[in-house]
Amino acid sequence: MLKFQLLIPRISLLSPNKICNFPIINPSSLITTIKSSSSINSKMGYHTTPSHASKYLIRQLFEKDSSTYTYLLADVSHPDKPALLIDPVDKTVDRDLSLIQELGLNLIYAMNTHVHADHVTGTGLLKTKAPGVKSVISRASNAKADLLVESGDKIYLGDLFLEVRPTPGHTAGCVTYVTGDGPDQPQPRMAFTGDALLIRGCGRTDFQGGDSAQLYKSVHSEIFTLPKETLIYPAHDYKGFTVSTVGEEVQYNPRLSKDEETFKSIMENLKLAYPKMIDVAVPANMVCGLQDLLEKAV
Repeated sequence: MLKFQLLIPRISLLSPNKICNFPIINPSSLITTIKSSSSINSKMGYHTTPSHASKYLIRQLFEKDSSTYTYLLADVSHPDKPALLIDPVDKTVDRDLSLIQELGLNLIYAMNTHVHADHVTGTGLLKTKAPGVKSVISRASNAKADLLVESGDKIYLGDLFLEVRPTPGHTAGCVTYVTGDGPDQPQPRMAFTGDALLIRGCGRTDFQGGDSAQLYKSVHSEIFTLPKETLIYPAHDYKGFTVSTVGEEVQYNPRLSKDEETFKSIMENLKLAYPKMIDVAVPANMVCGLQDLLEKAV
């Protein structure tokens, strides 16, 4: 299990079995106390904790063309106010960076839950416009990034950390990022599920190595086993929903609340159209959304 630990302005990558070529620090030197709230307020389409003097910040940002949610997380109690983005979109990079600047945050990571087929990731542009930002994606995706994560890895952001949980099935490389468990971590926990679990739905399984049986097992073993109050933040929504909980999806998800055979039958009969962006988005996203690398490859 790897631990990705913040060191402003450099990054340390720690493993119990090997040391990578990053400066090593003592993780305990970065630990302070986090106080968080169990409820979420909505304002202008964004979600944040109601305690404005509190220790962490979350914003939910929307890209309308692909109906993609990008998430901004930050530890505002840390002197350097480190931040990360989950599932950024190339079209909204300037908006995201403007917000980060307004809030006085320091962007450290740009992370993807998987190789998206409906938009080009913003990680490449973010690395160009904000030097020092590290891109993150799962090793199983076979895509390029600065940091390749696997099951059990932890990504530290000041006092906060995210656990990496493998949730393949929509694609072979899907992961869910889950905030840590413990009194010093945000409560309730938050799960950034990508396309594996949507609000009252799930991602399709008919391309990019998708497998409906695998997706069913992934969601039930890695997400539905989380506490019922865990907040579900998906990568997309097409009906105006913003957030759900594990308990709600276990009970009300019209696909994943069914038994496995019924779920597989549902997925096999969706008859969805070919994604209009897939031939552009997937090749670009395999190289971190860096267009110059894609052009050189061609």
